[in-house]
Amino acid sequence: MGASRAFHKDSVDFTREGTTVSSAGCSLPSSDAVIILATNNSHKAEEFENLFRARKLPLKVFTAAHVGGMPAVAEDTGTFLGNARQKARALHAAAPPHFWVMADDSGLVCDALDGAPGVESANYAGPHAPDAANRAKLLAALHGVPKIRRTAFFFCQLLLISPGGNEFAFEGKCPGRILDAESGTGGFGYDALFLPDGAAVSFAELPSEEKNRLSHRGRAFEALAEWLESKTPRAGEENRVD
Repeated sequence: MGASRAFHKDSVDFTREGTTVSSAGCSLPSSDAVIILATNNSHKAEEFENLFRARKLPLKVFTAAHVGGMPAVAEDTGTFLGNARQKARALHAAAPPHFWVMADDSGLVCDALDGAPGVESANYAGPHAPDAANRAKLLAALHGVPKIRRTAFFFCQLLLISPGGNEFAFEGKCPGRILDAESGTGGFGYDALFLPDGAAVSFAELPSEEKNRLSHRGRAFEALAEWLESKTPRAGEENRVD
């Protein structure tokens, strides 16, 4: 048996061989280690799980929908870190015990719009606005703005909470610019409008592996993955995260 990739807290053991977690009334599988993501957005959960898989970290990612839904959160702190902390703490309080919880607060920051849409990226065109409406509003706001001034970046803030309530923050940033029109049908959110630096096509047109490498979420994940790997004990050793 190879060395475990593990950090331990209470009864949770993140290992290559999986873990057994008993939580009454919880429908989550116990054959793999689980992180509950503080969102009902299945796209985000899938993206994170793909990132973990690529790093051979034996973690399953589920949305809050699998533990009764995401509690209502105001997300009114005005910062990515503050909003991520609000979401993670709310889910941590509501989720079954012994699970790790992670919140992702991310958004698009446009220089020509003084940072907008920023922390309001998901609701730029109004509460619960569909992605298409948000993209349309962004294009309208940047109408007539020349290419040289359409610089922007995606930002991602991760906040991980252990079963014991300890918090760990990670962040990532992807610079680029906003296109004059949508290009591509993949991805979600503003992907069809964002051309990352160093790429020839939009986020919506990139293969998932390349997008994960370049994206703000991918870069925040790299910081998280490096931290997880730093907690990896050698065979026969135990490494605790308190």
